[in-house]
Amino acid sequence: NSSDISPSSFILASIPGLEAAHFWMAILLCSMYILAVTGNCAVLFIVKMEPSLHAPMYFFLCMLAAIDLALSTSTVPRALSFYWFNTREISFDACLVQMFLIHTLSAIESTVLLAMAVDRYVAICHPLRHAAILTNAVTAKIGLVAMARGVLFFLPLLLLPLPFCSSRLLSHSFCLHQDVMNLACANTTPSMVYGLTAILLVMGLDAILICLSYILILKAVLRLASWKERLKVFSTCIAHICVVLAFYVPLIGLSVVHRFGKGLAPLVHIIMGNIYILVPTVLNPIIYGVGTKQIQRRILNLIHIYND
Repeated sequence: NSSDISPSSFILASIPGLEAAHFWMAILLCSMYILAVTGNCAVLFIVKMEPSLHAPMYFFLCMLAAIDLALSTSTVPRALSFYWFNTREISFDACLVQMFLIHTLSAIESTVLLAMAVDRYVAICHPLRHAAILTNAVTAKIGLVAMARGVLFFLPLLLLPLPFCSSRLLSHSFCLHQDVMNLACANTTPSMVYGLTAILLVMGLDAILICLSYILILKAVLRLASWKERLKVFSTCIAHICVVLAFYVPLIGLSVVHRFGKGLAPLVHIIMGNIYILVPTVLNPIIYGVGTKQIQRRILNLIHIYND
């Protein structure tokens, strides 16, 4: 019951026992997608229109918003067509492209989060040199390096052809590398090892360097004279810390479920996958909107103008 050729399509997974509730699940998914698109577009618009926000921190935030828009758009519309119109099949080529985009965009986001941590470190530990170190040109180069790093590390996943068994049923409503590899008939060890290595060298290394940046930041903050000064300086990092947690906690949770949760109910895999895709894209603009006074002020000005 197996074939040595790639299947023409894969079957996306439904939530067991909730097939009758697909319409309402689609409404929830669509609402979150609209929030993600609206929030991230608002961030891009506000930073573009506000000259005082033309600084490295906010340029990195724009990169983050663009990545979240691309990530949610590459997955959610296809999932919505599944839940609304029961189009469960996704072509093999479309699945591979979606898999590549998910992992590549996640790697780019991880690199941008690291760059934002470095920005906070330089701003707090070397404030007089911040403008000289993180110029607009350097910020643009970091963005290009982040893109190249994500593409180069995860492009080989598309170049490792494997035969697939007759089973075409995935564990999620979108395509992930680990999920697709579980359907292969041949030895998937090289592909799995490469995928894990790429994740460790990108997301794993970035997480370690982000932690190191905050250790250095904490040392600098604790050298300040008063607790009031310490809290004021460290408060500039709160939004970034929340965004880092919103990205890495679902990523780690999904990785653990895929590696060690073979005996878990399919519902756990599906929920973790949806959290990984949707939660960061929805939360990031909210976190920075609430935690950044300049963005808050611009949003309030726009609301006031609209009401007038």
